[in-house]
Amino acid sequence: MSTLSDLLAEHTGLSGGAVDHLQTVVAEWQLLSDLSFADFLLWVPETAADGAPLPPTVERRYVCVAQARPTTGPTAHPEDVVASHTTADDHPQLRRAIAERRICREEDPRWYLGVPVRREAIPVSFGGEVIAILSRETNLAVPRVPSALEIAYLGIAGDLCQMVADGTFPTTEPSPDVHTSPRVGDGLLRLDTAGAVVFASPNALSAYHRMGHASDLVGVRLAPLTRSLIADPFDATEVAQRIVSALDGQPGMRTEAESRRGAAVLFRALPLRPGGKAAGALVLCRDVTEVRRRDRALLSKDATIREIHHRVKNNLQTVAALLRLQSRRTSSPEAKEALAESVRRVAAIAMVHETLSTSVDERVDLDALVDKVIPVVGDVAVAESHVQVRKSGQFGIVAAETATPLVMVLTELIQNAVEHAFPPGSSGEVEVSATRSARWLDVLVADNGRGLPPGFSLERTNGLGLQIVRTLVESELRGSLSLRRRPETGTEAVLRVPLSHRR
Repeated sequence: MSTLSDLLAEHTGLSGGAVDHLQTVVAEWQLLSDLSFADFLLWVPETAADGAPLPPTVERRYVCVAQARPTTGPTAHPEDVVASHTTADDHPQLRRAIAERRICREEDPRWYLGVPVRREAIPVSFGGEVIAILSRETNLAVPRVPSALEIAYLGIAGDLCQMVADGTFPTTEPSPDVHTSPRVGDGLLRLDTAGAVVFASPNALSAYHRMGHASDLVGVRLAPLTRSLIADPFDATEVAQRIVSALDGQPGMRTEAESRRGAAVLFRALPLRPGGKAAGALVLCRDVTEVRRRDRALLSKDATIREIHHRVKNNLQTVAALLRLQSRRTSSPEAKEALAESVRRVAAIAMVHETLSTSVDERVDLDALVDKVIPVVGDVAVAESHVQVRKSGQFGIVAAETATPLVMVLTELIQNAVEHAFPPGSSGEVEVSATRSARWLDVLVADNGRGLPPGFSLERTNGLGLQIVRTLVESELRGSLSLRRRPETGTEAVLRVPLSHRR
């Protein structure tokens, strides 16, 4: 499915500023849809390939470039309308809204797929021109009781739709500090021009009760009341000022504050100025107390897990230091070699925990980790040999439970190639390459050394390193491993690991 930008570029010659304005309209119109209990379709007049209007002899067509459905009522369009076309004969209000620059409504409902639908066309103004039309389409099949909430919702929707036609809504706000926004169903308050509440939805009343206001809200001036309920003086002043600014016609950013009773509430204030005349303000609020409590619990848990990884890393480094100390006091070359291999394996595991101690989601950048492991393994090359280890491809991000055994396996395979593929005094190269797909991580460790000995079998090998590799690949990674001769010279280890598996 094409995006809004793609459809506008394909069917219109709108300027960049006009396209940005329509993007802003689409970002805000869920609010309009929920307040109106109606679907919204964004129609644009189709133009010639060069962006010029079509000749008068050509029937004007309109293309739907975006669609929104209400969360407060039944949809009038269960099917996808985006990228479909219509004409002025099928939807005459579109042409009228452009020509007359006003909201145009059908006199009688129209039957669509067996459902009565009332349609209205709202011109979208930008820079003094009508650049698109919003079609507000209400499903009339379900009878609605004209409650106070519905009357308030529709009244606010009417004001905001008129502001769309005026070109004063939506406006481009500064980047908000909060990445979420309260919705109509979370809590809604309408203020008059003096800042007093004329309507408060049940959820808005509940949010203020939780903040510490025990009585009704209707008739109360909202800005000073909200200021008195918020614990932090700076936050209290900021929220109150944004409500006052909305009454003065200035849109406010979303902001969050905590009350003296510990309730966290998200606020957003919007001016209501249909036809350029002050009509009060709309304040949306959302009680996010439980969300913030869970966030704090998760942050505490994450910090604890990271601290554990940090301490495990420190303990492993202590173990490695003790093994090095023991190696210095040992005269047996075989014992020294065994202790050195143990140090290397412990160090590889410590690197994983060091990475996890700075991760916030228990995931590891394997490329960065392999870049740290390769120099450590390269240092153990056979004396008088000159072996270069290099990496190609992308390993990507893997889960913590995959990272430790995978790094261990890679360390052993690289170590095995460095130690056994090249005789003393020779030079060579070991390449570690990775290929990643949606399901698999394929790793190839290849050398240009002397190759596998005759009769070699991975299943029957007595080497401790390869036995460790087989165990980790089969039991921990649920993957597969094979060792084979290269076509010309050398050996390659082929490792395939699933990126998601159940234990």
